[in-house]
Amino acid sequence: MSSDGAVSGSRTTAGATVFPGPAHPDADVPVHLVDPDGVRHPHASYDPLVADVDGAALQRLYEDLVVVRRIDAEATALQRQGELALWPPLLGQEAAQIGSGRALRPDDFVFSSYRENAVAYCRGVGLADLLRVWRGSASSGWDPYTVNMATPQIIIGAQALHATGYAMGITADGADSVAVAYFGDGATTQGDVNEAMVFAASYQAPVVFFCQNNHWAISEPVGLQARVPIARRAPGFGIPSVRVDGNDVLACLAVTREALARARSGGGPTYIEAVTYRMGPHTTADDPTRYREAHELEHWAARDPLARLAAHLDSLGLLPAEYADAVRSRADAVAAELREACISMPEPAPSALFEHVYSEPNSWLERQQDHYERYLALFGATSAEGPR
Repeated sequence: MSSDGAVSGSRTTAGATVFPGPAHPDADVPVHLVDPDGVRHPHASYDPLVADVDGAALQRLYEDLVVVRRIDAEATALQRQGELALWPPLLGQEAAQIGSGRALRPDDFVFSSYRENAVAYCRGVGLADLLRVWRGSASSGWDPYTVNMATPQIIIGAQALHATGYAMGITADGADSVAVAYFGDGATTQGDVNEAMVFAASYQAPVVFFCQNNHWAISEPVGLQARVPIARRAPGFGIPSVRVDGNDVLACLAVTREALARARSGGGPTYIEAVTYRMGPHTTADDPTRYREAHELEHWAARDPLARLAAHLDSLGLLPAEYADAVRSRADAVAAELREACISMPEPAPSALFEHVYSEPNSWLERQQDHYERYLALFGATSAEGPR
């Protein structure tokens, strides 16, 4: 292995290492620029990609992290209080989402799972729009074309195919934008993700596959489905891959910028495995204490992405008390706005679900709606007011 991190026998395309076969074991070490104690480490390959990130930019990233964690905590509280039917927490994964999300251009297009609310925040999705589906008052949270981000995909891994198809369309249009697919470690064994990589590699589509390996596919550990690092799979499809410390927002920004630059220059797809950890439940319907040990949380709490960047800022003299207080106040204000947006929404209307299935009336669907409304009436509810 050379001093700049490249692996002997590999070739370089658009500034990144491309492994001709199975990934070299040295590639298993996640890229990191800031360690858990906040110490900045030089990296010859990735430092140039974040050379523009000065103190003010680091503070903006920190504010992003604090705000999205507060949004997530408030949404979780709203669900516990009966205002939302469900919520998928992202606690612990903020750096992976903010670092990658802030690397994107406005004309790039995101295809995500249901947990990428921090990416949605980066794309400019309105606070109320983050909650509409989870409150049950709408079938879709936002207009994808106003923010260049598709609404969350619930079917595990399906968004990888959508992203690849969109990327192939970008190529046909002669544009230099990029499609990005976000998914978790559990999705990597789904056929859709693997089929997407076949097409992406075959057509050299400008797509970035961003896997957040949070170590738990609902209640099963990642080791059950992946005996080696997940990033090793991509080179088998002919796609260069990189592992990154998913709790290091600066490193996530750097590797995503590299992947985007490769795609824009005609270098095809990239696979990023962001090694992070889901600190909370899979969703608010889950109880993680039933399947994981408390010592895991202790281990990963010491690698908290917010504490890491805070320590780094403090070492640079960029985290004075008045600034930290201002960031917390901003986060509280956003949370208050989120809460007000939620509780001021119309009550969920369960029967409205039937209005958006077919473009024209359908007797088969109308019969289902009639049965459903009679079911609601039987239990004291109406079509306009159902249980949340």
